[in-house]
Amino acid sequence: MRVAVFLGASAAFILLTWRSLRDWRSHGFYRFFAFELLAALILLNVPVWFRDPLSARQLVSWFLGAASLGLAIEGFRLLLAIGKPAPTAARSANLGFENTTTLVTAGVYRFIRHPMYASLLALVWCAYLKNPLTIPGIALALSASGFLIATSLAEERENLASFGAAYAAYMKRTRRFVPFLF
Repeated sequence: MRVAVFLGASAAFILLTWRSLRDWRSHGFYRFFAFELLAALILLNVPVWFRDPLSARQLVSWFLGAASLGLAIEGFRLLLAIGKPAPTAARSANLGFENTTTLVTAGVYRFIRHPMYASLLALVWCAYLKNPLTIPGIALALSASGFLIATSLAEERENLASFGAAYAAYMKRTRRFVPFLF
C-alpha cells in the first residue's frame, strides 16, 4: 500500500513540476527531489507515527510539524498578498504563485528568505523523529535536507536575476531558514 501511495504522490509531483525537471538550474528541479525524498521518509515512518505520542522526541516532532504548517500557510499567504504573482508563461518552469512581481520582505519574510522551504525542512525532521536512528531514515532526512538547501540556492540565483540589488540587500539582512542563525 505504501508503495502505491508513493507512486501516486510521485506522479502528482511530476505532473505539477514536469517543466522544472527539464532544467537542472531551476529551483523546481531540486524541489522535486526534496518532495520525493520527503514522501519516502513519511511513508517509511507512517507505521510508527503515533507510537509513544508524549515522549520527548514525539513532542519535538509535533512542534516541528506545527511550525511546518504555520510557516507554509504564512509564507504562501504573503506571497499571494504582497508578491502579486504574474500569470505563469506557458513555458515557465515556475508554479503560478512563484512568479512574484514584488519582493516580499514583510511578516515571516522579514526574518527568513525561504519560509516555505523552512517549512519543508521542519516537516522532514518532524517525520524523521517519528522513528530516528534508522539508516534509511537518516539517509532520507539528510538527502531531503540537502535538496532543500540546493533548492534555496537555485531560487536565490533566480531572485537575484529578477530583483537585482534589492534582493542582494535583502540577503544581507536575513537568514535562509532559521531567524538569526541559518
